[in-house]
Amino acid sequence: MPTSRTKRSTAAALAALTLVITAACSSSGGGKTAPRTTSAPRADILAVKIDNVAAARPPIGLEKADIVYVEQVEAGLSRILAAYSSDLPSVIGPVRSARETDLELLRQFDEPTLAYSGAQSALRPSIEAAPLDALPPSKAPDAYFRSGDRAAPHNLYLRPGKIPHTSTGVNAAEDLGIRFGAPPPGGTPVHGRTVSYPSAQFTFTWAADRDQWLVSMDKTPARTASGDRLRAATVVLQDVDVQPSRFRDRGGNTSPFSATVGTGSAAVLRDGKSYDVAWERNTAESATSFTTEDGEPMTFATGQVWIVLVPK
Repeated sequence: MPTSRTKRSTAAALAALTLVITAACSSSGGGKTAPRTTSAPRADILAVKIDNVAAARPPIGLEKADIVYVEQVEAGLSRILAAYSSDLPSVIGPVRSARETDLELLRQFDEPTLAYSGAQSALRPSIEAAPLDALPPSKAPDAYFRSGDRAAPHNLYLRPGKIPHTSTGVNAAEDLGIRFGAPPPGGTPVHGRTVSYPSAQFTFTWAADRDQWLVSMDKTPARTASGDRLRAATVVLQDVDVQPSRFRDRGGNTSPFSATVGTGSAAVLRDGKSYDVAWERNTAESATSFTTEDGEPMTFATGQVWIVLVPK
């Protein structure tokens, strides 16, 4: 019997397939979620949970991700959930443990693969029940390795080619119905924006000569393993409710849960401007829509998208 990954790869190869998923209208605000429309081949998503404390930097392979989600974790720190489809690096990491927030985020995709180092025992049943292909080291020992250049636990890496998992050439953002194109009218020119968690900080600075937003973390320029600056074509600062979950880490710190189902406001940074938009996601299975003040779908600049979950 074909595995879920085989079925997804087969679906990705059917160039004539067009999937249209239209979310229901909001019953309270009267707003309408944009249709979730994707032309084949569909993205085949590999999501990797990546460490993001100082000892884990620079990350390897993050610059190849289609979407970089930034979320708050215990003690006010941050971690990254990177989604890959269009291109895959040979190595990704350092890989760390999954969180409840990841499971809700990934419900937007079609049975993605989630690579992670592990999870606390109380969360494991939720991971096993989630509509995804869970891939900790115990399930794919040949795909993971530990590097000798960093101390554990910041030295676990994934070789995507050992899963195996191949690139599709389709940006993972397109699987969510995100539209790439010319910017909408309006917007406010802005040099940069900063987001702060209790123990982490992210700054995105517009570089007109590169047509990109340069990323800084904890007031330090963020770089790739080769020394280049991490940068994004589009940055979404998405306001979300961050609530205590029922899970705790080994130190007794409560794991926060960032709710990404619902409605709220966001700022979309592209082409040196900031656009005020509304976001909406009616159910966990729905894609998140981003709508301008004119009621039109927000268009993103072609390239890597960073989505920072900002506590309200």
